[in-house]
Amino acid sequence: QVQLVESGGGLVQAGGSLRLSCAASGRIFSDSATGWFRQAPGKEREGVACIRASDGSTLLADSVKGRFSIAKDNAKNTMYLQMTSLKLEDTAVYYCARMEVCSFVPNPRNINVWGQGTLVNVSS
Repeated sequence: QVQLVESGGGLVQAGGSLRLSCAASGRIFSDSATGWFRQAPGKEREGVACIRASDGSTLLADSVKGRFSIAKDNAKNTMYLQMTSLKLEDTAVYYCARMEVCSFVPNPRNINVWGQGTLVNVSS
């Protein structure tokens, strides 16, 4: 069973930047769609970014377009979420996931592996 481990979360001031990493225990980023979701306190989990295995094309949620980017390094079995111009509303636990197809919906029929999450706390 492949495992995903996120890192890079922390406390950051509004307007700042963070880069999250998602390390996989196996070679999944070259074979599977993968992405990032987040869950803020009291809110449902939502997708923010996805990257396809086939051509490396990416999808970004409207709420993060122009501020976040997703990338992967197949050789290092690692995926990244670069976050800039962070806002208070970006505060959440961020999860990486492996999917059958890129989607922003946390559908258990589509997502077969979740990481444990890393907390991003944006302060004013």
